[in-house]
Amino acid sequence: QVQLVESGGGLVQAGGSLRLSCAASGRTFSNYAMGWFRQAPGKEREFVAAITWRGGGTVYVDSVKGRFIISRDNGKSTVYLQMNSLKPEDTAVYYCNGDSWGRITSATMKSFSWGQGTQVTVSS
Repeated sequence: QVQLVESGGGLVQAGGSLRLSCAASGRTFSNYAMGWFRQAPGKEREFVAAITWRGGGTVYVDSVKGRFIISRDNGKSTVYLQMNSLKPEDTAVYYCNGDSWGRITSATMKSFSWGQGTQVTVSS
């Protein structure tokens, strides 16, 4: 019975920064690849970034490369998404999930039920 809880969202001006957290309760995800997704109103959920279980490899969607950084602290069962130089286009609800087989492929990163997400709103 693993549950993921996202936090850290908020309202910021364009060019600002936010740091999102994804914490696991019930169990740890130390051996899971983990990733972040986002969903804007009226749009499908979109892959944003992923990180290997040891933290040595990362992937990002082109639109956030150079601006976002994904990291993890397995001792705290927490994954982070540092978001810099935010744009209005980044406005969405952000979710996290994982792959128990350690793959950093968006299509397979669905080992957990989707949580409530955390809202990120970027004003112009």
